[in-house]
Amino acid sequence: MKIYGDRISGNCLKVKWVCDHLALPYTWHDIDIMKGESRTADFLKLNPWGQVPTIVLDDGRSLAQSNAIIGYLARGSDLIPQDAFAAAKTDEWLFWEQYSHEPYIAVCRFHAVYLGKGIAGLDPEKVRRGYLALDHMERRLEVARFLVDDFSLADVALLAYTRLAHEGGFELGRYPALRRWISDAEKFLGLPPAR
Repeated sequence: MKIYGDRISGNCLKVKWVCDHLALPYTWHDIDIMKGESRTADFLKLNPWGQVPTIVLDDGRSLAQSNAIIGYLARGSDLIPQDAFAAAKTDEWLFWEQYSHEPYIAVCRFHAVYLGKGIAGLDPEKVRRGYLALDHMERRLEVARFLVDDFSLADVALLAYTRLAHEGGFELGRYPALRRWISDAEKFLGLPPAR
């Protein structure tokens, strides 16, 4: 399997972490989105949206969208609960991550890290919505160790950008349950603590 991605993108790291956790073999191909490498004719044949991550399976089929990829890779593993309701709750978090978390937390980080804009120049509405997402996670994690029952794809998906939220100007110091969860999830995946 080939993974086409950017090593500092949370969406790409989700795929790497799942592969590493499940000991799935892959080769990584760096794609610099800022240099237009995801917009070349060859890349667009793999992913017509021109986005990373994209994987190419050994049989040549390609798959895009980080949460679709990790769901495909993790099928039958401990990252997807056996219980149907718990599996649906995992999906619930995955959909929420792409709709109510990533557009704010990740976009603020993109503007700060990739585009080099100062934190003060971030869109106040994106910042406000980002804090609402962090507040929601904090409430859940005050009463649960992980987002569903045991560690799942929900935790992988939300860890990717939450652990780096400070790079987008979000103050994590006011979220003790969230910080504990980040540490537990990093340990579960064997990751060094985020800087």
